[in-house]
Amino acid sequence: MGAPENKKLIHDAFRAWSGGDGAAFFNLLADDVTWTVIGSTAVSRTYKSKKEFLEGAVRPLGEKIAGAIRPTLRDILVEGDKVALQWDGHAVGKNGTEYNQTYCWMMRIVDGKVREGTAYLDTELITRLWK
Repeated sequence: MGAPENKKLIHDAFRAWSGGDGAAFFNLLADDVTWTVIGSTAVSRTYKSKKEFLEGAVRPLGEKIAGAIRPTLRDILVEGDKVALQWDGHAVGKNGTEYNQTYCWMMRIVDGKVREGTAYLDTELITRLWK
């Protein structure tokens, strides 16, 4: 897959997620994805598989918010197998914290699957959800 296909793949997944399919993006992760969440939050570390990432980061974050994160796509930049994705996530923490997060995800996509990713985000906002 080239840059146009990778851009469409991510765009379509986020459109589905915005429409209520919360698994749309996460279905693109390779089983052996390496995903890093920056910082020193409860979910910050490098995960070595899709299962580890979902169980160690996605699920714990989901347990701290009321409902689901509502994504709004800002921009997708692609060069070959590298994809830079900027998006906003909106939710409310179960503790009342407004969760208005801006994410930048840097990814590498091979054969329609995300093989590597790094999530850049406001780590203090994540920490406030755990208080």
